[in-house]
Amino acid sequence: MSSRWEKNWLKSRNKVGWVEIKSATPETYQKLGFKCGLEVHQQLDTKKKLFCRCATGLYHDFNDFDAEIVRHMRPTLSELGEYDGTALMEFRTRKQIVYRIKNDSACTYEVDDTPPFLFNDEALSHAMQIALLLKMNIVGELHITRKQYLDGSIPTGFQRTTILGIEGEIPISNKKIRIIQFSIEEDSCREVSDHRHTRIYYTDRLGMPLIETVTYPDMLTPQEAAEAGQYIRFLARSSGKARKGIGAARQDVNVSVTGGTRVEIKGVAHIAWIPKLTHNEAFRQKALLLIRDSLKKAVPEQATWTTVWKEVPVEMFKHSPLLQNASGEGWKLIAVNLPGFRNVLSHFTQPGFSFANEISDRLKVIACLEKPNMFHSEELQPNLTDAEWHKIATLLEAGENDAQILFWTPDEDLKTAVETITERCQLAFAGVPNETRKSLPNGTTIFERVLPGPDRMYPDTDSAPISIPDEMIEQARQILPVDLKERLEQLAGWKVPLDAYTYILRNNLMPVLEQMAKDYELEPKYLSLIYAHTLKSLQGCAPLPFGNDRIEDMLKFIKKRKLTMDILPVMLKVLYNNPNMEFSSILGLTGYKQVERHAVFDQIPTLRQIFSKFKLKASTRPTAEADWIMGRLRQPALGNIPLREVRTAVEAALCEEVSHA
Repeated sequence: MSSRWEKNWLKSRNKVGWVEIKSATPETYQKLGFKCGLEVHQQLDTKKKLFCRCATGLYHDFNDFDAEIVRHMRPTLSELGEYDGTALMEFRTRKQIVYRIKNDSACTYEVDDTPPFLFNDEALSHAMQIALLLKMNIVGELHITRKQYLDGSIPTGFQRTTILGIEGEIPISNKKIRIIQFSIEEDSCREVSDHRHTRIYYTDRLGMPLIETVTYPDMLTPQEAAEAGQYIRFLARSSGKARKGIGAARQDVNVSVTGGTRVEIKGVAHIAWIPKLTHNEAFRQKALLLIRDSLKKAVPEQATWTTVWKEVPVEMFKHSPLLQNASGEGWKLIAVNLPGFRNVLSHFTQPGFSFANEISDRLKVIACLEKPNMFHSEELQPNLTDAEWHKIATLLEAGENDAQILFWTPDEDLKTAVETITERCQLAFAGVPNETRKSLPNGTTIFERVLPGPDRMYPDTDSAPISIPDEMIEQARQILPVDLKERLEQLAGWKVPLDAYTYILRNNLMPVLEQMAKDYELEPKYLSLIYAHTLKSLQGCAPLPFGNDRIEDMLKFIKKRKLTMDILPVMLKVLYNNPNMEFSSILGLTGYKQVERHAVFDQIPTLRQIFSKFKLKASTRPTAEADWIMGRLRQPALGNIPLREVRTAVEAALCEEVSHA
C-alpha cells in the first residue's frame, strides 16, 4: 500500500470527523445538520395489475420467457419545452434495453401497444385503507400523471402515477413524522442484467399496483429514519392489503447536511440498512464540501477549469495484463490531467472509498465502462509505479499540484468518458451534486443517476380523472383494522419481548394471535413467542410450508387429546419437516408416552440421590441440581404435566431439604 496516499486518506477522514455509527450521538448529527426523508414503496396484494388485467405475483426464472423486445430510449420535451436532466443522462449511455416477456404475466399494455385499461378498483380500495391509517387527507379526484423513466425500467419510458392523499402523520418513539403525500403507481420492471450497453429486464413485476408514502425531512438521526420506515412498513402490513415477500417493499432514502443538497439513496431493500447508509451519506457529503473548499484555494479560475487528455501507448505499461488485454481488444489507453486536483483523488468520501470512486462510478453508469475502468495517480493500492505515473504526467505537461487518471475505452465511448470525468470534477467545485445513489449491503453507496427534476412529470392524456366520493372514503373508514399504535401498546401489555415485534408485525399476526389466545385460552405472550421465536428459527429465510389454519388444527388436536401446551413447539418442529403428516403420527415422533402424574413426581427423590451419589456437582451454578433433574423429567412430563409445574415441584423439594438442614 502506498503510505503517502494512505496517510492522505486517513488524514482527510479525520478532518471529515467520520466515526463509526455505534460511536455517533444525536449531537454528531446535529453538528452535521443531518436531515432525512423517506419514500416507502409497498406492493398491494391485488389479483390484477393497475392498468391492465394481467395476473400479479407470477415471477419467472432468467431463461423462462416467451418473447424478447429490444428498445432504445429517447428523451422528450416537457410541457415547458425543457428536457429532464436524468433523461439526458440516460440517453448518453446509448443503452439497448431488452425486455423478456411471459404471456401469462404481461400483455400489449405493458409494451405500450395498447392504451391503459380502467384503473384497478381493488387497488384503489386497498390503498384507501392504508392512506386513512396514515391519517392522510384524501383528494376529491384522482389525476393520472406520467413520470418519465429513461433507464428502461418501464417500456413506455414513463410511469403512470396518481396522488391519493396529502398531509398525514405517523408517531415514532420521540415525536411525530409528517407525511407529504401518498400515491398509487405502477411498479417497474425487474432488472436481471446490466453489462456495458445492454440492460435486460423482466416484465413480470411491471404494472403491479404500488403505493408510495413520502415523508417530510423530519428525521434528524439515522435511527429515527429507520424507526419511521419500520412504522410505515408495519402499518401497511397491518391492513392485510400489502404483498409480502422479497421485492414487495423497498425504500428510497433522502439525505442532506448543512451546505449539502438532497441525495436520494435508491432501492434500500432492508430497513436495517437505513442507519448505516444515512450515516455514511451524511459524512460523504461533508467530505465533498471539504473537497470543494480545498479546490477553491487550489484552483482560482474555476469557471475556465477543464481537463487535458491524450492517448498513451500500451508499451509504457508492459507489466500490466489489464492494460495489455484492453489494448489487445482494440481499446485505447487515455491519460487525463486534472489541474489542481493533487490530494483530491485520494480524499476520503466513505469507508473504503475515495473521491476517485466518484469518477469511476460515473464511468460505469454513463460511459458504460465496466469496473475496473481506470487507474489514478493517488491509489492506495497502486496498479502503476511512480516512474510510470511520472511518464504520464510528463506526457500531459502536468503541474506539481495536478492529478492524473488513466482509463481504457473503445472509440465509440471515448468522448462520453472524457466528458464524464470532466463533468464530475467540475461538480466538485460546487460541493455535493444532486444525484441518485444505489445502496450496498455494507452501508456504502455508488452513483446511479442524476437526480430527476420536476420536468419529468406531465399529465397522462390517456386517463380521465377519477372521482373519489365521500361515501367511498367513509366505507373504507368503517373497515379499518386496529391502529398500529394500539397494536404496539397491546404487545407491550402482553409483555412480549421487543425482539419478537418485527416478526409479528411484518407478518400481520396480531389478529391471528388475538383470536387464537381467546379461542384456546392461551397466554398471548406464549403464542407470540411460538411464532416469533420457534417458527422464525425453523423457517429461516424461506416461507413456512404450512399456514395458520394448520397451526390452529394442531391446537385443536392438543386440546382434544388433553395434552399440555408444552408439547406444541416440539410438534411444530416435526410438522415443519413433515407438513402433511397426521398429527397422531407427529405426536409419536416427539417420543410422547402417556404417563401418570405420580410417576413423574415420584422420581424426584431418586434422581436427587443419583445426583448426590455420583457427585454431579461439577457446575457451580446454584440451579445445577434442579436443571439436571428437570433434564431427566422433561420427556416423561412433556404433554402430560405442565413443565412449569414440574419445575416448581423440583425447586420445592430442594428448598425443603435446605429448611430441614
